Amino acid sequence: MNDHAPDISRTAARAAGDVWVVFTRLRRRINALEEAKGLSSAQASVLMRLDKAGPASASDLASVERVRPQSMARTVAALEEAGLVERHPDPDDGRRQLIELTRTGRERRLDDRRAREAWLARSLQEHGTREQLEAVIAAMELLDAVAQS
Repeated sequence: MNDHAPDISRTAARAAGDVWVVFTRLRRRINALEEAKGLSSAQASVLMRLDKAGPASASDLASVERVRPQSMARTVAALEEAGLVERHPDPDDGRRQLIELTRTGRERRLDDRRAREAWLARSLQEHGTREQLEAVIAAMELLDAVAQS
């Protein structure tokens, strides 16, 4: 058993530690791919969030990204300057503005996603056997169930 949590098996504790380390490395590598394309990790995160959840106010984005409103204002301004987002009045509250992806922003997100997935697929294919890739698929099913619990 594990010294820190006696009700957790050594196997589960090792799996949790391994997942944490690998996901951290993958996140760093993916962030580096984004930065190589001229986006900071904060900018890439905001684009991803807007792509998934739709338009949001700068204060809402700051809250979910856990940054100060001033930091989010700089991030949004840089994305706006690059033509990736635009602001529109909130139809429910004329005092607020909603930020949303432009057509260019949506295309950029799609291109970036395809590039990340292609990089990962090539890397998996180069480093793994068919059996290992099938094990990764099974492991992702388990991790997805954990993430949704």
